[in-house]
Amino acid sequence: MSATDEIVSHAHDRADKGRPPAAARSPRRHLLIVTCMDSRIDNFDLFGLAVGDAHILRNAGGVVTDDMIRSIAISQRKLGTREIVLVHHTDCGMTGITEDGFKQDLERETGVRPEWAVESFTDPAADVRQSMERLRRSPFLVERDQLRGFVYDVDSGELVEVTE
Repeated sequence: MSATDEIVSHAHDRADKGRPPAAARSPRRHLLIVTCMDSRIDNFDLFGLAVGDAHILRNAGGVVTDDMIRSIAISQRKLGTREIVLVHHTDCGMTGITEDGFKQDLERETGVRPEWAVESFTDPAADVRQSMERLRRSPFLVERDQLRGFVYDVDSGELVEVTE
């Protein structure tokens, strides 16, 4: 059985037991978290969240890209989020690749060089600062003052705030 088959089977079993009460469309805590897609980060456990508490946006590295800004703008303007938390982490795969190297690999394998930025980095804290600056400069966001950034240590579980 594939991983997809397993999770779909679980969803079917869960549906047979009845659905939990539906959460509101707008997050109860008016909170949005941008973090890495790394499977070692359990945002619900780490932050003591329940379904419906926050919007959680994930991508490779947890970097603030144009698409992240698009989602944050929609979350703020249409769904009422006001606070933003950025979370990068130690031992991130984005620190082991380079922009040019990854693009060259893709071009060699596919014959097409991607137009998008890889957004690799070497220092998670420095990249949190860069992402915070991108958010502060965006004209599309309603709220930029309630913004904090952190680096999560995947080995110790410690969450360290990044200061500017």
